[in-house]
Amino acid sequence: MDEHPGIIFRDGPTGRRAALPAGPDIWQIVQLLLSSPKKGDSAIAETAELMNLSEVRLRLAVSYYASYPEDIDRRIKDNIEGAEAAEAAWLREQAILG
Repeated sequence: MDEHPGIIFRDGPTGRRAALPAGPDIWQIVQLLLSSPKKGDSAIAETAELMNLSEVRLRLAVSYYASYPEDIDRRIKDNIEGAEAAEAAWLREQAILG
């Protein structure tokens, strides 16, 4: 937290996660930012607006990601895999109920 003022850590079922105070986890911000077709300042502005965050707070998340990309990328990957597994299970249920 000393290295990245404005970043907090939350405990949860998936472990300790970096987040903005009273805001989303860093991985959530980065995932949305990376999915934007825009780049640079335009991507920052668009993502900040979509997440109802100031650009300053969003840049805090980007700075943290630049220091710890492996952790954030792993959380993004885990989230995508979890969503895909849940969708596959739902599709199997629908096929049975069909």
